[in-house]
Amino acid sequence: MDQIKEIAQRLRALREIEEIETGEMASLTGKSEEEYLEYEAGNKDFPFSFLYTVSNRLGVDITELLTGENARLKTYSLVRKGEGLKMERRKAYKYQHLAYIFKDRHMEPFLVTVEPKDTEAVQKNAHEGQELNYVIEGSMTLFIQDSEVRLSEGDVVYFNAATPHAMRAENGQPCKFLAIISK
Repeated sequence: MDQIKEIAQRLRALREIEEIETGEMASLTGKSEEEYLEYEAGNKDFPFSFLYTVSNRLGVDITELLTGENARLKTYSLVRKGEGLKMERRKAYKYQHLAYIFKDRHMEPFLVTVEPKDTEAVQKNAHEGQELNYVIEGSMTLFIQDSEVRLSEGDVVYFNAATPHAMRAENGQPCKFLAIISK
């Protein structure tokens, strides 16, 4: 079974266990109820912001929603280069969770790679918490609400993640950045 269908099954089962109506979940994620049901049926791939929002509402770690397993480590978590939990939810963005095995996290750290794309249309998403982005390599434009912020290697931006936002790599090169999202 493919990963999207497995995540959808876990999502539906957890929602039903918690006795949450689909209308509430749709409203929470900013989707119509019909669109939400398409996600829950496994017919649409999940944006990261959707997964983050629903895992918080369901009271489960995003790792559990993605993998079906619980994070276990309490003292420290070591993730070697290239070994983070890969989450390629959209073509232009590749996420690698850097602390997915640490239990009861208060923040979600990701290494994110934004691939260059030729389209001018940038789909904005929003999620709970606050977010810090530190550019490691390349440059990107952060679209946040009605603003465009150009970021280059070494630049840091901190913002309210409930504000609709998106990123676009610049200069035809991928942009890598550390994203830390608070719960």
